[in-house]
Amino acid sequence: MTDANSRLVLAVPSKGRLQENASAFFARAGLTVTQGRGARDYRGVLSGVENVDVAFLSASEIVKNLASGAAHLGVTGEDLVREAQAENQVGLLTPLGFGHANVVVAVPQAWIDVRRMADLEDVALAFRARRGERMRVATKYVNTTRNFFRDKGVTDYHIVESLGATEGAPAAGQAELIVDITSTGATLAANGLKILDDGVILRSEANLVASLGASWTPDLREVARKILSRIAAEEEARTTREIVAEWSQAPQDLSPVLAGFGAGLRRRGPGGALILTAPKAQAPALADFLIGNGAQEVYVRQLDYVFTSKCALFERLNMKLDALPPMIKRDLR
Repeated sequence: MTDANSRLVLAVPSKGRLQENASAFFARAGLTVTQGRGARDYRGVLSGVENVDVAFLSASEIVKNLASGAAHLGVTGEDLVREAQAENQVGLLTPLGFGHANVVVAVPQAWIDVRRMADLEDVALAFRARRGERMRVATKYVNTTRNFFRDKGVTDYHIVESLGATEGAPAAGQAELIVDITSTGATLAANGLKILDDGVILRSEANLVASLGASWTPDLREVARKILSRIAAEEEARTTREIVAEWSQAPQDLSPVLAGFGAGLRRRGPGGALILTAPKAQAPALADFLIGNGAQEVYVRQLDYVFTSKCALFERLNMKLDALPPMIKRDLR
């Protein structure tokens, strides 16, 4: 086992598209995830930052390791965090832009009069009256289902825990409806199912997640700061553009105009040049405006990284850790 007091443990998905996307995410920040002896090795390193061990685990195991404190940071789906009811043991730091999928309630397409969750209570009552049994819901998301059904006022049902392909449960006679995760809904439709109009329980995606129960020594917080600052710097650069506007005589005060574009003046360059920053989506419109108001040339540059003295991601981690009760903080030293 890795000494939790000296090395930070980063848990990433062990296979499939999630692993590929997670590796690409870290690579964009100049951090290379490397498996020790190839694809079958479940331990690795994060090149670019010292004192980091990478653990390759299934997405559900990542949640367990974060909740128990065996890993400090991890990449996993929000749906699994919510299902594990681990919100008090882990903290969601930021969504990562991949692994999008929805946890949904789906019923047979033949139920033409059932469109909303409110209709399910009527179905449940009719099902019990006709068969003397409760309506069955097949799912791997037991806690998520119970919480959502309770909030929607649906009470007369029985959960059948699904161990295989949940979408096939109604056709196999194992359940009347399901709660499952889907990216496009195509597999549900292929199995004769439809999503209820108000049946989207959670819009999930991969998140960078921090353990609140791991040993967060000052040295390990510093390792986390290095990782998070690179991630934040890459994200800021990806969504920001540097704009250089050449003027014969630059205006003295553009602040009110720049604010309308979400832009800011970084500095004045030689001659009449202004160096600005703006959101990527606003850069073309801002360039047009500057040309229309006397700028002779405008250059829009893509940046590699934008580092700042304060990293919002690291501050978010510190805020979550510092909010822990004093007794727990002492145990984590």
